[in-house]
Amino acid sequence: MRKARSIEGVPAGKAGPLARNVDEYLATIPEPARSTLSKIRAAIVAVLPPEAIETISYRIPAYKYKGLLVGFAAFTTHCTFATMSPPVIEAFKEELEGYETADSIIRFPHDKPLPTALVKRIVKARIVENKTGRKW
Repeated sequence: MRKARSIEGVPAGKAGPLARNVDEYLATIPEPARSTLSKIRAAIVAVLPPEAIETISYRIPAYKYKGLLVGFAAFTTHCTFATMSPPVIEAFKEELEGYETADSIIRFPHDKPLPTALVKRIVKARIVENKTGRKW
């Protein structure tokens, strides 16, 4: 996996500096969300093809492989895992029972990461979608 070039400066209309990379993003996140998102990151990276890119996109950590693949973020009351694919949310809806979902994201508590095996299966599904252009 490659890392994208760092972005410098503050975008117009945005408060505060951008994280230049995922490590910087995570460094700004308080515990327990930081540890939770670090586990999500490790699960994602474990199944990425070597050509994938880790970057910051839309101010959150994201991964690209033949287009945007997945991302994650911390918010005041929860963390999110962005699948960037409503059909994937639908395909995994039974496994996602108990989690709040919307469109293409999964919300979960700061102190309770999504199961690693589930994250890996979702990332693999997204890789197939981006590689083939077919939705689940």
